[in-house]
Amino acid sequence: MNTYLITFLSLVLAISSFAQQTVKISPADLQKDVNFLASDSLKGRKPGTPEADVAAQYILDAFLKAGLTPLAENGFQFFYVVTGVRLGENNHLSFDGSAFELNKDFIPLAFSSSHAVNAPIVFTGFGFDLHQDSLQWNDYEDLDVEGKWVMFFRADPEPDNSESAFIPFSDIRSKVLTAKDQGAAGVLLVTPASMEKEDKLMPLVVENNEVTAGIPVIHITRNLADNILISSGFSADSLEALITGKKKPVSFPIKVGILDAQTDVHQEKQQTANVVGFIKGSDPVLCDQYLVVGAHYDHLGIGGPNSGSRMPDTIAIHNGADDNASGTAMVMELAKALAAVSAPARSIIFVSFSAEEMGLLGSKFFVDNPPVPQKSIVAMFNFDMIGRFDQEKNEISVSGTGTSSEADSILLLHEKDLPFKVIHSADGYGPSDHASFYAANIPVFYFNTGVHMDYHTPFDDTDKLDFASEATIGEFAAAVIEAVAGAPKSLTFRESGSKVAAGRTGRKLKVTLGIMPDFAGSEKKGLRVDGVTNGKPADLGGMQKGDIIISINGMKVENIYEYMARLSKLKHGQTITVEVIRNEKNQVLLIQL
Repeated sequence: MNTYLITFLSLVLAISSFAQQTVKISPADLQKDVNFLASDSLKGRKPGTPEADVAAQYILDAFLKAGLTPLAENGFQFFYVVTGVRLGENNHLSFDGSAFELNKDFIPLAFSSSHAVNAPIVFTGFGFDLHQDSLQWNDYEDLDVEGKWVMFFRADPEPDNSESAFIPFSDIRSKVLTAKDQGAAGVLLVTPASMEKEDKLMPLVVENNEVTAGIPVIHITRNLADNILISSGFSADSLEALITGKKKPVSFPIKVGILDAQTDVHQEKQQTANVVGFIKGSDPVLCDQYLVVGAHYDHLGIGGPNSGSRMPDTIAIHNGADDNASGTAMVMELAKALAAVSAPARSIIFVSFSAEEMGLLGSKFFVDNPPVPQKSIVAMFNFDMIGRFDQEKNEISVSGTGTSSEADSILLLHEKDLPFKVIHSADGYGPSDHASFYAANIPVFYFNTGVHMDYHTPFDDTDKLDFASEATIGEFAAAVIEAVAGAPKSLTFRESGSKVAAGRTGRKLKVTLGIMPDFAGSEKKGLRVDGVTNGKPADLGGMQKGDIIISINGMKVENIYEYMARLSKLKHGQTITVEVIRNEKNQVLLIQL
C-alpha cells in the first residue's frame, strides 16, 4: 500500500469521526445579497466612498443577524487608502525669468514630492543609465547633474520597435530613480512627438499607494522644452530625431537660464474597513485555532484611468456582480448557514476585505494586524468570482491545494458526488486575498469559477450569475470548511509555488530574489519582505520574512518601484549585497542570483 493511500485512508477515518452536518445554501438569498451589493446605488463599491461604507454595514448587519461575534472595532477593522491626488496652491515654474502656466505648460506628476528647486538644467536624452550585456546606453556619462534639474524624454529611442530591449527600463519611475541616483534635484519630463503628436500634458491620476519620488517630478510641454533648449540650438523634435537617428545618447548642460519651480502635490486618503465576525469553536483546546473564510467586497467604482477597468476610457458604474459581490454573498451565506448548526471544534472567522482591487490591501492589513494571534490561524478559504459557472465546462477550480499535505485528500472526499468537476491547482500564490495568507505560511483554498469577458468592465451584472450553481458550490465549500474545522489535527503547511508576485508593476524581470514584497508601501524605512520562497536566491542567502530591504549593491531601496528598478539591472549568476533591517538592526546579506 503506497504512502498516499495510507495518508488518504487515515484522513478519511479522522474526518468521519467528526460528525459533519448538512449545510444548505439558498440560491434566493445569494441573489438577494448580490442584488444589493451590485446595485447601481452602491456605485461600484470603491474603497473610501460612502457607498462602500454602506456595503460594509450591510455585510456586518448580516453577520450580526447570523449570530456572529464581532471582532476588531465592533466588527470593523479600519485602515486608510489613497483615493485621490490634488494640486496645492504653491505650484509654479519659471525659466530665465519667464513664468509658465500650471495645467497649460507644466503639471507635477501624482507621485512627485512637494519641493522647491532653483537650479540649472541638464538635458539627459531618454534618461537611461544601462549596462546590460549588449544594451549599453548612458545618458549621464561625463555629466554633473548633482543638485540640478534633469530633463529627458519619456519612452525610448526605438519607438517603432515593439520588442525593443529598452522597454523594461522605460517606465517613468525607473528613470526618476536613475536621476536621483545621479544626484538630480528634480526631473522635467518631455513627451516625444513619436509617442504623442499632440503636445498635451499628462493627466493627474492617482496611484493606489502613498510612495512618492522624493524629488519634484514635472511634466512639461514640448513648447516649454523648446523655450529651454533654444539657447543650445535645439528643439525637442530635433533632439528626438537626432537621438533616434544616431541610436546614441545626446546629453548636455543647458548653459543659459535657471529653472525655478515648486511642486505642491497632496494625496487624499480615506478610511475603509474590513468587516470581521466569528463563530467560537466548541472544543476547549481547539477553539483557540481559527479558520478564516473571506472574500473582498470592494470593486472599481465608476472606472476611469488607472482604476483597473479594462475599459479605462469609459466612465460608468462597474457593479462587480461576479467580482466580487458573488464571493461576498457566499461568505455571508456560509456564515449564516454554519452559525445555524452546532459549532465545530475550531473557531471560524468570517471576513469581507476592502481594497483588494488596490493590491490586496485589506487582506494584507488583516494578516499584519490580525484580531487573533496570527499563528493561531490554521487555514484560509477565499471566494473570488464564484458566480459565473460555465455550464459547458462544468467545472470549478480550487487553488492552494499544495499548501497543505491534506488538502487534495479532503477535497477528493467531498467532491465525489458533485454535479461538476473540481480542478485542483497546487499554487498558493494567486491574484486574490488568499495570497496574503499564503505569504504568512497559512494553508489556503481559493474557490473560483473563472474569468470572463465582462471582467473589470461595466457589464459584470447580476443577471449573468448562476445562483443555483453557486449555492451548490457553497454547500461543497461548507463541507470542506467543516472538515478542516473539525479534524483532530491541523493542516500541515507546505510551500507550493512562488511567493513572488508577478505583474503588479508591469515589468518583466530577468532575475528575481524570490520574495513577496510589500506592494502597499506600508513600511517607510524601505521595502518589507512579506514572504520568502524556499530554494530561491533570497532564501538561500538568508533573507527572512519581515526583513526590510534598504539597499541593493549599496543603492538605496525605499519602495517597491525602486526595488523593481534595481532588480531590472541585475544579471543571472551575479552575486549581490542586500542590506536589510532585521529586529531593528542592519544586516548585509550576500545573495547569488
